[in-house]
Amino acid sequence: MAQPQTWTTLAVLDWTTKRFTEAGIAGARLEAQLLLAHVLQCSRVQLYTAFDKPLADGELAGYRALIKRRLGGEPVAYLLGEHEFWGIPLHVDPSVLVPRPDTETVIEVARGTRADRAAPCRVLDLCTGSGAIALALAKELPAATVIATDVSPDAVAIARRNVERAGLGERVEVRHGDLFAPVAGETFDLIASNPPYIATAVIDTLSAEVKREPRLALDGGADGLSFYDRICAEAPAFLVPGGALVVEHGFDQAETVRARFERAGFTGVTLVHDLGKQPRVTWGRRP
Repeated sequence: MAQPQTWTTLAVLDWTTKRFTEAGIAGARLEAQLLLAHVLQCSRVQLYTAFDKPLADGELAGYRALIKRRLGGEPVAYLLGEHEFWGIPLHVDPSVLVPRPDTETVIEVARGTRADRAAPCRVLDLCTGSGAIALALAKELPAATVIATDVSPDAVAIARRNVERAGLGERVEVRHGDLFAPVAGETFDLIASNPPYIATAVIDTLSAEVKREPRLALDGGADGLSFYDRICAEAPAFLVPGGALVVEHGFDQAETVRARFERAGFTGVTLVHDLGKQPRVTWGRRP
């Protein structure tokens, strides 16, 4: 960052927005604001109520360091240590996937499977990561008991931290283990999951930003479908009659995921598109 002028709040935002735009970062202005607000420990609104305030040397140094890391491909959520999903602030770090807006479609579909959202029910969230889906469903289904599982001990620690932060420790439990292993012998009214679904060979071709996320949360096996093979085949044993399975998948995986649902005996199998009109979520019921 050159020094041709006094670096006020507005000046550094303008400079950073230009650099981020040149680097092909979507939402360049927003990300510049988020990072500066983080450094200055203020809200984005406060940035503009003091737009002519000169930054101190320490503040400039801290901001420069974050700009460099962002241009190096680190997701802004990791730099902030936080990301919002379904209106819930979540702690995130490189041990968990950054929750995407597309995944909110899972919440919309899952809550819609419950005729009475206020009725008690048991919910299972597989591959929970940060706990985003589990917490959002606990918020939408106020009488639900939610169990979330993940094979990564680091992810389990993050999810548990987010459960406590949300004040939902009495209704949401996070267990460590592979898919259904931590809930052997239990049944649920609703199972939801956003499992890894990127083919192994494709991961190395992804953007630097995505490759910073945990490979364990991305790698769906040789064809990207290994988790759907297991989840669809095993889920009926863990669902009550009439219980629903809801999964997120890649935009190009809808037909193959549907086939796995039908092979496992699910009825009413339905595909739902996300806000970008991409095929994103498939769900069905155990007969």
